[in-house]
Amino acid sequence: MTKVDLHIHSSYSDGSDSIPKLAEKIKQAGLETFSLTDHDTIEGCREMEAVFKSGFIPGVELTCLCGTIKCHILGYGIDIENPELTALINKGKILRRQKLDTRINYLKDKWNIELTSDEKEWLYSRKSVVKTHLANVLVKRGLADNNIDAMRKYLDGCKTGNTRFEGREAIDIIKHSGGIAVWAHPLGGEGERHMTQEEFLPKLEVMKSFGIQGLECFYSRYNKTEIGFLVNCAQKNNLVITSGSDYHGTNKDIPLGRIISEI
Repeated sequence: MTKVDLHIHSSYSDGSDSIPKLAEKIKQAGLETFSLTDHDTIEGCREMEAVFKSGFIPGVELTCLCGTIKCHILGYGIDIENPELTALINKGKILRRQKLDTRINYLKDKWNIELTSDEKEWLYSRKSVVKTHLANVLVKRGLADNNIDAMRKYLDGCKTGNTRFEGREAIDIIKHSGGIAVWAHPLGGEGERHMTQEEFLPKLEVMKSFGIQGLECFYSRYNKTEIGFLVNCAQKNNLVITSGSDYHGTNKDIPLGRIISEI
């Protein structure tokens, strides 16, 4: 059986591993096909392409809003030099910077936590800064035991407004760049309540209307019942079925390549 993991993050977004370290782990895990899907950035793909001549699928995970549905859209097999995709990524950098500034001000105003110039410089230097990065700063200060606790205590109450990509635009650009658009962890991601089947089905119809092409059915946080349900939905709707661990290194306790492959 081919070992596949199509949902992996590096330190270019909110993973802990650099590309060289991640590449070595991928080889050790015996992954034959994999995708790097950093949040709203494709910088790591350029570096990864130089390491692997086969088995690597360039990818990205875009933070989107499809109608009222907050979701993440995975783009697989994208052309990372596509100008539309590059423009979208650059727009995302501005949106993430706005969100980061809002959260930094929230920490100061709500919790009387003022970041140092070094801490801000490190955050601003990230290719794709997310809430996990800010949480890690708080953990290093000893204000929380781990980044999940830090986010829940200090950051979840911060209202950042809508800084997500418009879903139809993101999906269209993935397609125009030669890629396939897949709904990531569609029943709910890390730390989120999983949707019931009754809640999911109408949302699937909305996502289909936005042009979604696939579902991440085999996901490390889903049980066999959930996976079986998603596989059935994908087959009934002629959608691509993908699998991914959502590996983040030390930032999440998910082993590389961890996927339930049988249902």
